[in-house]
Amino acid sequence: MKFLHSMIRVKNLDESLDFYVNKLGLIETRRSDYPQGKFSLIYLATSPGEPEVELTHNWEQQEEYSSGRNFGHLAFEVDDINESCKTLMDKGVTILRPPRDGYMAFIKCPDGISIELLQKGGAIEPMEPFVSMENTGTW
Repeated sequence: MKFLHSMIRVKNLDESLDFYVNKLGLIETRRSDYPQGKFSLIYLATSPGEPEVELTHNWEQQEEYSSGRNFGHLAFEVDDINESCKTLMDKGVTILRPPRDGYMAFIKCPDGISIELLQKGGAIEPMEPFVSMENTGTW
C-alpha cells in the first residue's frame, strides 16, 4: 500500500493556491480541468513524487463547506520551525499555535483546514516572538 494524497475542497482557488504555493511553499505537480463536471483538481506536493494534497475546486460551488475541523489536519515536516513560522507570519499567515516548544506549530489555510508544522529531527531551541506568544483560535 502507498499513500497517494489527501483531498481538500476549496472555495476560492486563487486564494488557496496563494496560500499553499506562495506561502507554504508547495509546488503544483499536475492539474486537470473537467468542464463537463465544472470542477478542477490541482495536485500539490513538497517535491515531485512525494504524497500530494489535492485541491478540488467546484466552479459553481454554492455549498458552505464546514470549517474543516472534522477533517483533522495536514502535517508537514520543516527544516527550521522558527524560520518557517517567521516566514509565514511575514506573509500574513496567523500562527495559531506557536512553536513555543521548538517542535510544533499550527496554522490554517483559507478554507479552515488546520496545518501542523513539525520540526525535522526533534525540538530545536525555541525563540521569540514564539516563546511568549499565546495560542489563537482553534486548530
